[in-house]
Amino acid sequence: MDDEIDSIEINDTWELVDLLDGHNTIGVKWVFKTNLKENGEVDKYKARLVAKGYKQQYGVDYT
Repeated sequence: MDDEIDSIEINDTWELVDLLDGHNTIGVKWVFKTNLKENGEVDKYKARLVAKGYKQQYGVDYT
């Protein structure tokens, strides 16, 4: 997770701003994956931070 956060910061993926009145935030969640070698051993662990876009409501969060 630390590598993913470092990558997000290095690539300027987002900008921290104040929340305006009448606006809602979108939550995030971590998604984890384990990549395996052909013999079944763990090759590496991967983590990514994704937005919970499915929580948005039409007409409230977007138009």
